[in-house]
Amino acid sequence: MRIGTRGSALALAQSALVRERLSGRPDDHPLEVIETSGDRDQTASLRRFGGKGIFTKEIEEALLQGRVDLAAHSLKDLPTETTPGLRIGALLPREDPRDALISRSGMPLDRLPPGARVGTSSLRRKAQVLARRPDLTILDLRGNVPTRIARLEEGRFDAIIVAAAGLCRLGIIGRATELLDDAVMLPAPGQGVIAVQIRADDKAAAAAVAPLHDRAAEAEAAAERALLEALGGGCLVPIGARARVQDGRLTLAGFVGHPSGTPFLRRSGSGGASAPQSVGRELADTFLHDGARAILDSAREDEVVP
Repeated sequence: MRIGTRGSALALAQSALVRERLSGRPDDHPLEVIETSGDRDQTASLRRFGGKGIFTKEIEEALLQGRVDLAAHSLKDLPTETTPGLRIGALLPREDPRDALISRSGMPLDRLPPGARVGTSSLRRKAQVLARRPDLTILDLRGNVPTRIARLEEGRFDAIIVAAAGLCRLGIIGRATELLDDAVMLPAPGQGVIAVQIRADDKAAAAAVAPLHDRAAEAEAAAERALLEALGGGCLVPIGARARVQDGRLTLAGFVGHPSGTPFLRRSGSGGASAPQSVGRELADTFLHDGARAILDSAREDEVVP
């Protein structure tokens, strides 16, 4: 099976996890590195790209053209709308979905000094940090994980926020100063989940990836992405979500906020783990009833990049 992947250290580590879990030897499943539009420009704000498929479009095109048989993605990068002709064949077991703070001083978020420069390209992270610490300065930070850490060490930032899952998969989770729990920051929908995408009519690929699929990751991701879709959000909007499955029940916590830190909403819901999408849609209804649409519309207007 030929596996399409981005070329960053993290993307290659994630593709290697897929490769190792497929039957046969890893060498039987070559990796094809594909540059995406989000990779070509590492300086422009992500909002300039429009927010949908910026890290997945070119890989999906290679899959549709038959240049690769599988595509390995971070699920949080995949739009909630399914690309015609493609489907998700498997979701790997979820890595730690939390966000991690790495600070030069070793101080956690609540002890950073006023005005400390915190780097992130995520409006979701920006909104939640400023909701808790409006005295901090949030600066845009792009690039792969090693590049972000290097910029921190160069002194451009006092702290940065990245996904804990990425640090785990790169073997550098020890660099984290603090793992941010749900009360502080909710992750992006699907964060920590690797999605294996295949052509919808490829039975051989479907059979090959079926053993990789994790049911708990499926239920959690379905609830979180249903919430995101019902709110009309993409991968760049200030929406956070965290689902948990336990004893046949699914709980879902959500966040919607303005990138300035205010206003924001935090709500939660629960339901049967067998109907995760219903839990997500019902929580979205609660958010919309409580004013989420106005917050999101304002966020989009205020974050327009010329």
